[in-house]
Amino acid sequence: MIYVFLADGFEETEAIAPIDLLRRAGKEVITVGVGKKNVTGSHGIPVTADTSTDEINNEFENLEMVILPGGMPGTLNLEADSTVQKAIDFCMENNKFIGAICAAPSILGHRGLLKNKNAICYKGFEKELEGAFIQNVPAVADGNIVTSRGAGTALHFGLKLIEVLISEEKSNEIKESVLFD
Repeated sequence: MIYVFLADGFEETEAIAPIDLLRRAGKEVITVGVGKKNVTGSHGIPVTADTSTDEINNEFENLEMVILPGGMPGTLNLEADSTVQKAIDFCMENNKFIGAICAAPSILGHRGLLKNKNAICYKGFEKELEGAFIQNVPAVADGNIVTSRGAGTALHFGLKLIEVLISEEKSNEIKESVLFD
């Protein structure tokens, strides 16, 4: 099971594109609204999440990945949420995957989780990725952490998530099926 955390001010494309690709790949993806089910993206698009942080009650037993979309103030709202932080802790303690895109890798950087890891983020946030080796690629995986640059790389991000969770072959299959060059 994959949790995609959605906080008010999240970047819509960075959340929806990976959700779509992962579901096409057969993964169980659950959207989790921070504090409520009805959240609004950074461009005013309302989204009804499958559940909320209040409803999941810190249930992470079957979790294989958490995804943190960027956007402002969505990233700040994610970072301030205790359930999101507990999910990150669970993933780190149990070697589960964490995906973060755009400004959201800063959440991991602030916690020191990117030290000596290859990572990428939205232009201008590099200083927030404390100790990371900044890469110049659309998406990068290092260990159990996958990071990406922003809305324009959301498909790259989703495909990289499929690659680490399933296989490069499955990622390529989905890439071909959506006509992504």
